[in-house]
Amino acid sequence: MDLHLRDLRYFEAAAEMGHFGQAAEQLARSQPALTKCIQRLEEAFGSPLFEREGRGIRLTPVGQMLLGRARMLRNTAEEVVRQVQEFAQGLAGHVRIGSGPVAADHLLPEVCSLALEGGHKTTISIVVGPSWELREQLREGKIDLLIGLTIDGDPTTISYPIVEDVVVVAASRSHPVFATPKITMQALLAYPWALPAPAIPSRLWLDMAFANQGLAPPSVQIEASSIALLPRMIARTHLLSFVSRHTLELPGGEHLEEVRLEATTLRRKLGVTVRRAGELSPAAQRIVELLRSQGAALAAAC
Repeated sequence: MDLHLRDLRYFEAAAEMGHFGQAAEQLARSQPALTKCIQRLEEAFGSPLFEREGRGIRLTPVGQMLLGRARMLRNTAEEVVRQVQEFAQGLAGHVRIGSGPVAADHLLPEVCSLALEGGHKTTISIVVGPSWELREQLREGKIDLLIGLTIDGDPTTISYPIVEDVVVVAASRSHPVFATPKITMQALLAYPWALPAPAIPSRLWLDMAFANQGLAPPSVQIEASSIALLPRMIARTHLLSFVSRHTLELPGGEHLEEVRLEATTLRRKLGVTVRRAGELSPAAQRIVELLRSQGAALAAAC
């Protein structure tokens, strides 16, 4: 079976637009040409890829499966072209970095500064978000490397740990919890919290820590999808939160204090993760090596 990347690109456009006419217009092709392309794919796979829905179209289950594979193939093809071009240019390549919030504040500026040292013409694009959200972008080839929480047990990626990240309960220095004679997990439940969204790994770990002690989860008064908001939020309120200890060392952290309790202390690794099967450009390889060789020192110096 011969598959053409052009046919898959046309198929993607039709799937995204949900309308053959609109997809043909977007592609600057005639609708009959687009329809013929879809027919070739359907003949190749022996199954319909679309079904009618009102005036538009929607994917069949086979079409839904093909859409995911088509995106991966297109990203791979684009990456091959980009990598060969960058290899021909030496270090004058483009690197796409995904970064978790802690790494973005604490490590990424220094790494980028080193990467550009000596007049290197490397260009860098950065996407900041929760590490667990960026992992799919890494697997799909949308980013070259991920700086953030290391990934364990994933056969498609390789993680290189750099530094330990410790997540702790914190509050404003004036919070009444610090007047408590003995701070326990039960005592912490007497106060409202500002926490990340339930799907974020640190929140899952905290809820489980209380559950393992037979306790109810914290009472959440403010919930945020952006972890970066939490330190500023608790600095102005009497809310408890669960943040990286590194955050307390950043500007603004002087208004916060750690609520020291081993049972609510999460220790995890920050590092750099790459695709196991991916071939990094020279520019991306250089950044990975900088992180592996100097990342711990850079983090300690921040």
